Amino acid sequence: MSEITEKSDRQKGAEAAVDGFRKDLGPFVVAAETTRMAMLFTDAAKPDNPIIFANDSLLALTGYSREEVLGKGFNFLMANGSDAEAVARTKAEFADFSSGGAEALCRRKDGSEFWAALFVSPVRDEHGNIVQYFASLIDLTKHKDDEVRSRMLIDELNHRVKNTLSTVQSIVWQTLRTTTDPMEIRRSIESRLFALSRSHDLLTRERWESAGLFDIVHDALEPFGVSGGRADRIVITGENIRFPPKAALALSIAFNELATNAVKYGALSNAAGSILIAWTAETTPAGKRLVLSWKENGGPPVMPPAHKGFGSRVLERGLAHELEGTVQLDYRPNGLVCTIDIPLPGGAGSR
Repeated sequence: MSEITEKSDRQKGAEAAVDGFRKDLGPFVVAAETTRMAMLFTDAAKPDNPIIFANDSLLALTGYSREEVLGKGFNFLMANGSDAEAVARTKAEFADFSSGGAEALCRRKDGSEFWAALFVSPVRDEHGNIVQYFASLIDLTKHKDDEVRSRMLIDELNHRVKNTLSTVQSIVWQTLRTTTDPMEIRRSIESRLFALSRSHDLLTRERWESAGLFDIVHDALEPFGVSGGRADRIVITGENIRFPPKAALALSIAFNELATNAVKYGALSNAAGSILIAWTAETTPAGKRLVLSWKENGGPPVMPPAHKGFGSRVLERGLAHELEGTVQLDYRPNGLVCTIDIPLPGGAGSR
């Protein structure tokens, strides 16, 4: 008998079985055909469990027509039906009905794959013999996608926590290097941790995808502009260019250091000083760059520091390294000028 004839005979047998179902179990078959759960019956008398019934939901899930499914062995639906291990798992599910289900990788007619939870129950005759298997498939695509997303989120969270702890460790270590006064240590560490917290809040509002440069600067300087009527003395101009989270955190801490220095020694330490923060995107032979300037004016006369403090190191070493650019501090008599020259973020846009 040829393969084509054999398949035709099996399909006819499967169709006859469906007719038998309808005759003997009319209401059940109607319910099974229309339920939203993908369901099928297989012939237990044959080793490959040929499918003798498939409801509309199973056909919709797999993309096959009823004629293409009936008479085919159950493994016809498996993406790895020729894989010995996968076949063994499927056989085990048909043999052990108390296992609580198994996950199976299935393939649709169009070739796309999906994971499904497979539940198998035996159908016995009046003598207790298994004559058919009833199987249901639950599409796990969304569940699997959620699992992948959850793993990614956990990995990202672990990464952020490690980076945050590393930043905190650096803040504490650098602060202890610059002073031994307990009150000054406390104020310094608290100020920087609050800056780190504000940058985290900003990124959380943006779902940790990116943050706009204008928003980064505004959030970093907000605590310094509220007191003493300083808000109108700080001018920020520039497009809200988006930066990835790592760069946004580095910039936020850098602006906190600049503002802290301005309050202690610079343009915000008196009632007349002002700060202009501006940036532009430029095209150079090395690629697209962002050049940002922090210019103080009207503060007390400026003198270069005798030694580099924590803020200077954060800017000239930390920020430059983090953003793969350069940071220049120019202590002009009428006010500090900080120039930051960094690569424009890839795919940078504004919002």
